[in-house]
Amino acid sequence: MTAVGSGRRPTGAGTLLLLRLGFLAFLLLLWWLASATVPRGLIPSPAATAEAAARLWSEGRLQAALGQSLVVYGTGLAAAVLVGIPVGALMGGIRLFGRTVDIFVFALAATPRVAFIPLIIVLLGLGIEAKAVIVFLGAVMPIILNTYAGVLARDEELIEMARSTGASPARIYGHIVLPGALPFLVVGLRLGATIGLINTVVAELYTAVTGLGGLLALYGNTFRMAEYFVIVLALATIGVIVTESLRLAETRLSRWRIADRP
Repeated sequence: MTAVGSGRRPTGAGTLLLLRLGFLAFLLLLWWLASATVPRGLIPSPAATAEAAARLWSEGRLQAALGQSLVVYGTGLAAAVLVGIPVGALMGGIRLFGRTVDIFVFALAATPRVAFIPLIIVLLGLGIEAKAVIVFLGAVMPIILNTYAGVLARDEELIEMARSTGASPARIYGHIVLPGALPFLVVGLRLGATIGLINTVVAELYTAVTGLGGLLALYGNTFRMAEYFVIVLALATIGVIVTESLRLAETRLSRWRIADRP
């Protein structure tokens, strides 16, 4: 379905790419100006940061830390997806179950995950298991709550129409309810991916100091700001890749919806 008569024209992918590159150039200019203005070398120049990135890469430190962080992040996020989507779908599909447990889920979502870290360390130690659980706790709540909201927002008239044609509950759920909840679900996945990445750094700082979080602490504490900025940019790049991949997946899976996106 297209946005015929909406008065809006979709922005072309090429135009959007040029706009983003232009904004990136603007940000680099601001960065260079800040590095030239702020005293004591607190903000390294883009060139100094690029040199530090090349040095860390040639020494193998960056890719080793990146691998450790991606293992923790991927394990925790995958577990959050595998648990969060079914739980949210059950809460929305079985109303009594959802109304019974949603207050507890909201309470847990509002509790800072840092509060659980000492308990997790006591139970699981300082290894990858503890780190993955910390990532899981951060990522799973947005996935559950957004899946829950998406299922609750189902189109009752469409469901009633399907029932009148003899469609089974499973078919209605698989062909109407879940596809309708897809935009909510993707928002939950994006939020979960973002919070999971933040929790990866938190986990690497609070447990055994490894990965990108460990390098972040090392270079921050020793004021090696060029290397510090390399780690910050690496984390930002991971976040952009994950969230943009989810947006592309949403676009492909929801082509039947209004196609007014670039």
